[in-house]
This record gives sequence, C-alpha cells and structure tokens, in this order.
Amino acid sequence: MSRVYNFSAGPSMLPEEVLQKAAGQMLDYEGSGQSVTEMSHRSKVFEKIIRDAEALMREIMDIPGNYKVLFLQGGASAQFAAIPLNFMNGSGKADFIITGQWANKAYQEAQKYGEARIVASSKDKTFSYIPKTKREDFDPEADYVYICLNNTIYGTVYHELPDTDDIPLIADISSCILSEPLDVTKFGMVFAGAQKNVAPSGLTICIIREDLLGRARDITPTMLNYQIMAENESLYNTPPCYPIYICMLVLERIKRLGGLGAMKEYNGKKAALLYDFLDSSKMFKGTVVKEDRSLMNIPFVTGDDDLDAKFVKAVTAAGFVNLKGHRSVGGMRASVYNAMPIEGVEKLVAFMKEFEAENA
Repeated sequence: MSRVYNFSAGPSMLPEEVLQKAAGQMLDYEGSGQSVTEMSHRSKVFEKIIRDAEALMREIMDIPGNYKVLFLQGGASAQFAAIPLNFMNGSGKADFIITGQWANKAYQEAQKYGEARIVASSKDKTFSYIPKTKREDFDPEADYVYICLNNTIYGTVYHELPDTDDIPLIADISSCILSEPLDVTKFGMVFAGAQKNVAPSGLTICIIREDLLGRARDITPTMLNYQIMAENESLYNTPPCYPIYICMLVLERIKRLGGLGAMKEYNGKKAALLYDFLDSSKMFKGTVVKEDRSLMNIPFVTGDDDLDAKFVKAVTAAGFVNLKGHRSVGGMRASVYNAMPIEGVEKLVAFMKEFEAENA
C-alpha cells in the first residue's frame, strides 16, 4: 500500500526518512540491544538522547542560555492551567488576545486563578484576522500577555508581535514551531504540543526564561510546576521517551536541510502554491485576510456545504486525507507542516483544478 498525503492538523505526518530510521532502530537502538520504547529513562543511553535533543533544539532555535528547555507531558492544553499557576502571581492579572479556540481556552482556564482580561479579539469575523494592538492597550500591571502565535483551526499567524513593553509575552507555538526562525528573546515563554511539526503526540516542549521560574503558587501540582521540572532537567518522572527520540531525529533532519531559514523558504513555496490557486479559483476561496495568512494551516471553502462535502469525499478517495475543516468551522483545511513534501501540494492543487472543471 502506498502512503497517502496526510494534511492533518495534528497528529500530522512525519518525514519519511525519520520514520524509516526509527523503524530500523525499533528493535535495537544503536547497539543497545533494546528499543527506545522499552529502555529506562534513567539509563545513560536515554540520557544522551534527551540531552542531544535539547542541544539540537537550542542550536536550531538559537535559544539563549538564560532559557530552560523542558520536555514535558500533558499537551499544550495542560499549559493553559500551568501558566497562570506559575506566573499569574504578582498582580494576579493577565492580558489575552483571542484569535481562536485555543487562545480562548487558555483565557478561560486563567480565569480560575486570577483576573484574566481580553485586550482584543477577532471573533467578530470568525477569527479570520489578527487584531491590531498598541502598547497602551495592555495593563502595565499584568503578569504576562498571552497569544496563540499560529491559529491551527483558522489559519492566521502573527507576522508582527504585539508590543507589550516590559510585560512578559507568552505564546502557544504548537502549529508553527520549527517552521521558520523565531526570536525566542522576545518572549517570556513559548510552548508547543509536538504532534504537529516535531514528533508524535505525547510530548510538550516548553521554553521558559529563567527569571520567571520559582513563582508558582503553593497549590500548584508538582507535575505543573515548571521550577521542579527544570531542576530535574525534564526527568522528574518518566518522560515521553519515544516522542523525545523522534524529536531528536526530526531536529537532526532540520539541521541537515539548513536550519529554520531553509524551512521557511521551503514552507513558503508550498503555501504559495495553494494560496495562488485559491486567489485565482472561481470555486474555492481562502478564508483568511491575506496579510495574516499562515504558512502551516490553510483553510478554504467553496461557499456551498454540499459541494464542500462532495470535494472532501472525492479528494480523500484520491489519496489526500484529513482535508475536512475543523468541526467548529467546516469547509476544508490543508495543514502543510515541514514534513509535507512540495509534490503533495502540487498534486492537491492539480486535483482541485480538475474538481473545479468537472463541477463548474
């Protein structure tokens, strides 16, 4: 059976060369006589894997020494509670920009622990744009400002970060991590569920500026206390060993390909193929304002629910899977993460042109 082109928003496709290498090492990782899935997380073999993964992450993302890199569990959703428990403990206030479902969930969770305030929102137009803000929009007493950098469901991304002055900026980067260069120093913390662009589900990457640690309130569960996780170098308990191993292989591949600058160039070419077609099509259209379009997640519609359903059925049968839009918005969505080859997008566009011609 041939592999399909998987446009899933997550868990998403992984590079074939990574899967092949992992398959070759499944029974015996580098002469250890065991699989990474079964080795002790306290062993010297696994300790090297996790340290190599961190070193590669620091090198590729250019992460300064005053930031901790943590490999945790719980997904991005667990951080929605961990963040206010760890950081919302000065004034007890935090500001949020709501650009979709995930930012809103983080806002709702933070309301349990302090005064969470919505500074701006794009809900009025179904989150099809990034709202503009000014420095004076933010409460100078806020413990942090929270954003979702790339919005997986709605296909928007920040091309310019909000000016928060000295207030720490915290960002969910789950669906854009490692897709292009990112200046980590502009953030107090960034975090990502790995299942979109890095590794299988189960791993969460948290990158935190050290001066923000040690502020967790007393009721913070141990497993959500970033200070404890940092002190134990992500090994307080058994970590998600196999996803960390796959993460290491993915990072090795990105380094071989030329780093995040090369990834941005490649991802830009893929996205342009689909956006250019959507802009010229008489049947399909993108749903995001041009200036805020994501390179990773590209939603589109025909404007007719029945035609959308017909297209999803036909495209799936042709070997392009997981193109149905998120259940909350409908339509279609193509997630073109790092691992999606350019020929996958080329063939999708060719199929869309044929479908349009046959259903005009």
